[in-house]
Amino acid sequence: MKRYFGIIIFAVLVSLQMRADDSIVVSSIPRPNLLEEMTGVEVIQDSTVAQLLDGAMNGAREWVEIDGYRVQVYSSNQQQSAKAEALDLEEQLKQKINQTIYVQYIPPFWKVRIGDFRTYDEAKEYKKAFVQIFPDMTGDTYIVRDKIKVLQ
Repeated sequence: MKRYFGIIIFAVLVSLQMRADDSIVVSSIPRPNLLEEMTGVEVIQDSTVAQLLDGAMNGAREWVEIDGYRVQVYSSNQQQSAKAEALDLEEQLKQKINQTIYVQYIPPFWKVRIGDFRTYDEAKEYKKAFVQIFPDMTGDTYIVRDKIKVLQ
């Protein structure tokens, strides 16, 4: 939190230097609990900065879906076993990788996809690292276009 507070102060100072117009607002920001040693801070800032800070401090970020890429590591249409295999693979991967894993049923296929990559190159780098860790899955691993989840 202290690191973010420093970044916020820097952004405010830059904003003040860049814009010296009538939309400057004087306000008091409540003291965060982690900074008990401070007695209060008066900040002079642009109204836009105040809106952005208010949203960031109140957790106003939300997940949105955009076009992107994922690394697909499993796909099967064997109705007797595909769902169980996909869920088993998900459990195995959760213990070994640090990416979001998606198990999807897109009729008639069960698929396991990894990650939320904005660019093809990001997905390509991840795929390269993945097949080094799991060389037996090389033939089943490829990059696919998908809707990905990102914080806005």
